[in-house]
Amino acid sequence: MKVRLFFFLAAIALMALIGWRFTQERAELQAQTGQRAMRMNMAPVVSIAEARIGDVPRVFADVGSVEAPLSVRLATKVAGRVTYLTVHEGDRVRRGQVLVRIDPAEVEAEVRQARAALAEQQYRLAQARITQDPATVSVVTQVRQQEAALASARADADQVQANFSAQVEAAQADVDSATANVRSAEANLANVRARCSRAEALAAKGYISTQELEDARTAVGVAEAAVAAATARRAAAEKQVAIVRTRGQADIHAAQAKVKQAAAALEYARANTAQTSAYRQSVAALQAAVAAAQAGVRSAEARRADTVLLAPFDGFVTSRLLDPGAMATPGQPILALQYMRQVWVTVSVPEEISGRICTGQRAEVTLDSVPGRHFFGKVTQVNAAADPQSRQVSVRVTLDNPDFAIRPGTYAHAAISTGVTHGALLVPREAVQQDREGSYVMVVDSRAQVHRRPVRTEDGGAADIAVTSGLEPGERVVTMSAMPLREGMAVQTGPDGDRRRPGGRRRGAPGSAR
Repeated sequence: MKVRLFFFLAAIALMALIGWRFTQERAELQAQTGQRAMRMNMAPVVSIAEARIGDVPRVFADVGSVEAPLSVRLATKVAGRVTYLTVHEGDRVRRGQVLVRIDPAEVEAEVRQARAALAEQQYRLAQARITQDPATVSVVTQVRQQEAALASARADADQVQANFSAQVEAAQADVDSATANVRSAEANLANVRARCSRAEALAAKGYISTQELEDARTAVGVAEAAVAAATARRAAAEKQVAIVRTRGQADIHAAQAKVKQAAAALEYARANTAQTSAYRQSVAALQAAVAAAQAGVRSAEARRADTVLLAPFDGFVTSRLLDPGAMATPGQPILALQYMRQVWVTVSVPEEISGRICTGQRAEVTLDSVPGRHFFGKVTQVNAAADPQSRQVSVRVTLDNPDFAIRPGTYAHAAISTGVTHGALLVPREAVQQDREGSYVMVVDSRAQVHRRPVRTEDGGAADIAVTSGLEPGERVVTMSAMPLREGMAVQTGPDGDRRRPGGRRRGAPGSAR
């Protein structure tokens, strides 16, 4: 009985507690509803500013590309192997620094040959001047000289013929030796194949192991490879014989041509007379030959100088296309260099704005790759023609880059001053809002009520924007609001809300939800 009474009293107490809690929550809910209604009916606090007359700078801003004013791809004029190349991408080089060397062996031979030809022509000129006296000129001297030249040419031709025969015999001997090697390899292959056949027969009967059979077959493969190699060497030797014959015949024809040339010169000397004019013409011809030989020497030395590539300016290596040991051909780029102490920022300007930009105007540039820094330069180039595709004009801004922080090839944000608008109606930028219907401001009237006012805007500064229609000077506009505003809503200004001179930006949105 006592237990039942205890549970009954506990149930009554619990129900009383639940009822009391329900009553408390209803009272709190009613209080919150009342406070919310009070807040909804209370005028929101806003910040306002007056529309004023002032001057605003016009600025054109766009994204451009950073370029190097000097960008070259170094290439050699002569063919050869690269023997010296130590710089890599990112290395800084100085003007006149040796960057690349090409193997000069072949060009050095050309220089020595050109100097030898010059010495020969100078010798002939000196000999002609010695015998130039019209009173003692003798055709016999010329005849003897040409006879000696003819004898020398014939001796050279005989030597060429002898060398040709010796070279052909040597090459033929190599062919014979290669043929003997082929035969020996073929005989060895036949012997190995016979052994392999016997091994296969014995293996079929189980007299030898599988390893011995595989060794016999491997020996056949090795012997076949030896036959193929010997055959290839014989083919190469036969090709060398053909090359020797072709080259030797060309040398023989050249030597024979020199013999004919010397014979013709001798015939001319024999038919010549001892006239002064003839000797003068001969000396003049020899002088021209000396001048031509001197030009040949200068040309060969210039080609030798072309085997060394120097840095044309102070800059950085941006690309390395060959490595030491590679073969370079004329015109093939080896290194790419860029001058970076100054850089260009190239932007495209619409045709309606291009007329307000000219050289010398100030420009401000920022880069994503160098955050927090502002670079200042001047417009140095304005293209005289617009791009027929985009109908825009290319404009270049030159920036100093002493610490090489700006890298060519990156994007840059350029802002170019295009003038000043005088007597513009200005409001803070945060006062102008956008929605589907266009731009608008919220105007506060004399009864502290707000009204939506559509406006038209144009260029402005960092803090202000110029309004061209929809607003009058002295009208107050909302710059910041704690809640969305509606047409005709009553507002109250905050402690710092009534601004007579708009300028600084404020956070927040005065208009309704966009």
